[in-house]
Amino acid sequence: MTSRATLLVLADGRFPAGGHAHSGGAEAAVKAGRVRDAAGLESFCRGRLHTTGLTSAALAAGAAHGLDPYELDAAADARTPSPALRAAARRLGRQLMRAARATWPGPELDALAAAFPRGAHQPVVLGTAARAAGLGPEDAAHCVAYETVSGPATATVRLLGLDPFQATAVLARLAPAMDEVAAAAAAAARRGVDALPAASAPLLDLTAEQHASWPVRLFAS
Repeated sequence: MTSRATLLVLADGRFPAGGHAHSGGAEAAVKAGRVRDAAGLESFCRGRLHTTGLTSAALAAGAAHGLDPYELDAAADARTPSPALRAAARRLGRQLMRAARATWPGPELDALAAAFPRGAHQPVVLGTAARAAGLGPEDAAHCVAYETVSGPATATVRLLGLDPFQATAVLARLAPAMDEVAAAAAAAARRGVDALPAASAPLLDLTAEQHASWPVRLFAS
């Protein structure tokens, strides 16, 4: 039986996986004026959830399902056209791997770390960590769906001084959409790597490259 407490540990923003240093594109969106308030944050998060969030959730679900990590990592590369975002995904993967191996030590995480010394893509590591922790594909997908929107929400509170109560209300309103994305991602993972979605958000790719060139920024991505 899946441990819901274990799922909470993996999804907790205090899990030392390095996500606090990344805004998920929110910093660039705030600077461009596309996110100015809670309504703008909700629109941004909803769009991110149904595009890159769905794609990443399916990759994590695939790893939790036991699909080939080499194929999954290659699929993640193909679905991440921005060099800056590929680099960020691997940095996050390395940090998550350190935390996961300390928390749920096991041969699958050890093998993944040995296979990708520069770091596998973060969703692939997350799904493998979920599997090591006894969680299933939909659990892994839920973790990704939640972090897809919680990261930008937390960042926007810092960037705009947005009322944290409003940011939390945004996350609550997005809960049904998170469930929908997690279910779709897990269903795709059960059909194999070739069935994984490749939804994208070109504006996030473009702004990620711009953000990476800023001399001063609050977040790494």
